[in-house]
Amino acid sequence: MFDGINKRVVSMWFPRLASDRVLRARPVDGPFALTLKADNTERIYCLNRAAERVGLSRDMSFADARAFCPDLISQPARPDLDAPFLAVLRRWATRYCPWVGYEGADGLVLDVTGAVHLLGGEPGMLADMHARCERAGLELRLGLGETRGAAWARAHFGNPHSPLTELPVAALRIEDRMATALQRLGLRRIGDLASAARAPLARRFGPELMLRLDQALGHVSEPISPEGEPPHYATRMSLPEPIGLTEDVMGVTARLLIPLCDKLKAQEMGARRLCLTLRRVDQGRQQVELRLAAPMHDPTRILPLFVRGVGEVAAGFGIDQIRIEATLVEPLPAQQIGSRQSSPDQLNDLITRIGTRIGLENVQRFLPADSHIPERAFSIAPAAYSTPERGWSVRRSRPLCLFPPESISASGSQPPAQFRWRRMRLTTGRATGPERIAPEWWLPDDKWRSGVRDYWKVDTREGRRLWLFYTPQNPGWFVQGEFT
Repeated sequence: MFDGINKRVVSMWFPRLASDRVLRARPVDGPFALTLKADNTERIYCLNRAAERVGLSRDMSFADARAFCPDLISQPARPDLDAPFLAVLRRWATRYCPWVGYEGADGLVLDVTGAVHLLGGEPGMLADMHARCERAGLELRLGLGETRGAAWARAHFGNPHSPLTELPVAALRIEDRMATALQRLGLRRIGDLASAARAPLARRFGPELMLRLDQALGHVSEPISPEGEPPHYATRMSLPEPIGLTEDVMGVTARLLIPLCDKLKAQEMGARRLCLTLRRVDQGRQQVELRLAAPMHDPTRILPLFVRGVGEVAAGFGIDQIRIEATLVEPLPAQQIGSRQSSPDQLNDLITRIGTRIGLENVQRFLPADSHIPERAFSIAPAAYSTPERGWSVRRSRPLCLFPPESISASGSQPPAQFRWRRMRLTTGRATGPERIAPEWWLPDDKWRSGVRDYWKVDTREGRRLWLFYTPQNPGWFVQGEFT
């Protein structure tokens, strides 16, 4: 890319990324460690310098660590939060150059070729990196070289200007097993490996060893792939004069939704959660959050859903800036438009309207479940986060109204001719059955401990159509449902 300019690569290694992330929010004086369960054993995942000074190390069992250091402060590790934190650091590192990529789970690699002179030279750039990370409470180790492998080796096993040939062979990013085997052969440094015969080493250790050596020495190029910035779905408008009427706010919102939805359509994405931020002239801010039952990128459908939230906003002395952002998006590929598409859209809009009042989680639907037990033949899920299913097939009809079993006075294994239920005297007109249902022994359910049940569909002369069952093991009759 830069003809006549030597390539310069910086490796940034954060050896205590996980613990530094936690201690930035809640500093601790003394030994501290994060633990993670692996192979049914709680082990140390990351620790601070104070914990290392008392003899603790990574992968040490937590029980042994507490025995060595009773004052150890610990908490569970969250690797799922470390990756987003490293993504924030990657974005921060673009202040030094635009070519920044990830180096494992705790490091970054920067191609600063042609940009060093803008940062005060190499010493000034490295000093600035150290100073900024130190102020942020992050431990940082840096490596500088003409290749990615050389920069990584100096960051992990030396200093930014260590001679590459004097570093151990483990600095070539090879497996520990391979590094140990090389040391047993007397090849302890990279210089020893570079001066040894290549053919015997390639036959014994495979092509990976020679590839890593050539990458570190610059004989084989190793690209640095920068991470692209994720799409940001947000638009805003600053107003020359403050506004306060609901109609005016909705008009501006309509104008902002058009470019936002166009960007969503271009990326084949749909918004599931939108945030409308209204800035008042007194610098106060009010937000209207809209959670959608399904991903959408149609401004004509989204706009009416903001009416209720915007109507509750206190404009004060006026609103001078409006910003709308899609805070949660999901894939929404293009589909063929037809007459069948209108019905699901109308249902999703209805769920969204109801959900804005009572919450999307409270709008629920029934889903079929694989069980012959009446109480377990269905499940309840939020309608906004589930799809309807058509697996409602049963060999025998089931009552529309199902309730906990209610005992009635009767004897014998045949449906009673007359019985009382809910203070009503009923007479059996026709009885259909029995249908024997056995309990699912693999599921603990005290209500089914009595054994099998014989279900009967009973049509009474009074017009009630009930679902009764009889328990042979502990003789008794119960009513559990009513047909329409």
